Amino acid sequence: MIEVKGIKKIYGKGENLNEVLKGVSLTVEDGSFSVILGASGSGKSTLLNVMSGLESPSDGQVCYDGTDISCYNEKQLTEFRKTKVGFIFQQYYLLPNLTVDKNVKMGADLAGNKNYVEIIEAVGLGEKRNKYPSVLSGGEQQRVAIARALAKKPEVLFLDEPTGALDEKTGRNILDYILKLQKQLDFTMVMVTHNQNIAQTANTVFKMNSGLIEKIYTNKNVKSAYDIEW
Repeated sequence: MIEVKGIKKIYGKGENLNEVLKGVSLTVEDGSFSVILGASGSGKSTLLNVMSGLESPSDGQVCYDGTDISCYNEKQLTEFRKTKVGFIFQQYYLLPNLTVDKNVKMGADLAGNKNYVEIIEAVGLGEKRNKYPSVLSGGEQQRVAIARALAKKPEVLFLDEPTGALDEKTGRNILDYILKLQKQLDFTMVMVTHNQNIAQTANTVFKMNSGLIEKIYTNKNVKSAYDIEW
């Protein structure tokens, strides 16, 4: 379980002070899929960064099964990110000089996972293991990024607008892959998006506005990637 308690995030000082998060509290249950929904500038990506240990909060706590990571130093946060969480972003951040296999192996090596090829197969890229990113489509590159993140066997997967750079057809396919893998591998998933339709595929939605949680709701009828408007 992830518990966020009164998180604040402040950048700058004096006249340049910017309070991006203004006391956010929420709970994410193990094995669930939660969406942080909000417009640009609402603070959703900053909240994801703090929740995942990419950034430390200015105040408040982020607890994983009762352990507060908000007081961790950089070395401790690096180890936490290495062993506990995975990341998928709008940009793919693949190494262009490495094949699909080698890009995914980078994530697998962090967890000592020798069976990472299974993940490559699961995202439908088994026949392109030896291809380089430059010859792959945008959707295929994003699937490599998904496989790399999952190859390290994270307890929690954080996603920041993973379909934002993709066309509708490819975006639906990628979302479908992610949703199926989450159920198959039973990890906790937290996704940031501005797309209210994508939020319909989650168990719980945290709607943000101006650095605060404006509304929390649960989807009684969770939809698939192909059942939502785009």
